[in-house]
Amino acid sequence: MKCRAVKVSKERMYDIIKSPVITEKATMASEYGQVTFRVPLDASKPEIKASVEGVFGVKVRAVNVSITKGKLKRFRGTVGRRSDVKKAMVRLVEGQSIDVMTGV
Repeated sequence: MKCRAVKVSKERMYDIIKSPVITEKATMASEYGQVTFRVPLDASKPEIKASVEGVFGVKVRAVNVSITKGKLKRFRGTVGRRSDVKKAMVRLVEGQSIDVMTGV
């Protein structure tokens, strides 16, 4: 199923891509042309695709998202809750790459 092109402003593009996820699993996926970003909970797949293409100047093949629910944590008897986190796994077209170690 093809998604329609979405217009996203430059400011929104930089708001959508919060930070890259630098973990062992994300680094292993980068060998296959996949990059993982932390994104806001209200960001949609077409917005994420348009943002990555606009900011980094690459072609995106697919976007998968994952929402991790925040855990309940206790600190000195006080109950707290971590915030929910949404991650976007972005698969790039063959031959494209993003160096997440350097700044934008």
